[in-house]
Amino acid sequence: MTAQLNPRGDVAVLVPAAGAGVRLGPGAPKALRLLAGEPLLVHAVRRIAAAPSVHTIVVAAPAADVESVRAMLTPVAPVTVVPGGAERQASVAAALAAVPAGPEIVLVHDAARALTPPDLVESVAAAVRDGHDAVIPVLPVVDTIKEVDAAEQVLGTVDRSALRAVQTPQGFRRSVLDAAHEAAGDPLTDDAGLVEKQGVPVVCVPGSELALKITRPFDLALAEHLLTHTP
Repeated sequence: MTAQLNPRGDVAVLVPAAGAGVRLGPGAPKALRLLAGEPLLVHAVRRIAAAPSVHTIVVAAPAADVESVRAMLTPVAPVTVVPGGAERQASVAAALAAVPAGPEIVLVHDAARALTPPDLVESVAAAVRDGHDAVIPVLPVVDTIKEVDAAEQVLGTVDRSALRAVQTPQGFRRSVLDAAHEAAGDPLTDDAGLVEKQGVPVVCVPGSELALKITRPFDLALAEHLLTHTP
């Protein structure tokens, strides 16, 4: 059954899904790799669409796959699909330009974080709604972090208490994200980084272990295990 988005919602979610994902090995673009028989993108969109405040979902797909991605997602949710760019930033900008009038909260989400729960979408959106211009979900860094030189010799141990692992969706007041992309110079892989360069404060909310990024074959195997064993 196709999910119904909230026509009174105040949230648009952008999903840049045009990347190749070379670390997953050769094959289809990363967002179209299969997880338990369905593309990562389908899993991601299904969970986004289940978040009650979502009004609009815009996917930036590989230019050659726009029609097939649109057909793939039509049974999942009413999604706008646009051609993505060569870099992630260009894909986000293309998706942002396709957001209709109405939603004033814009979230940017990686299709590779295919198991992100709807509650995290709502948590990030709520923090923007409460007055923050930019919000990112994070987890504490649990591994010991070493700084090394070019020869792989350890220079020191980094204090991990001040470090956070950043996830998506990242949330923004719409005008703030618009301005950040208009002013963008060198492409970044992180929209919060664009906003930081504009001097806008970015605040953190707790992330989710389920929002892991599927980058390597091991991540894909772990995500399949979680998909079948998580209540």
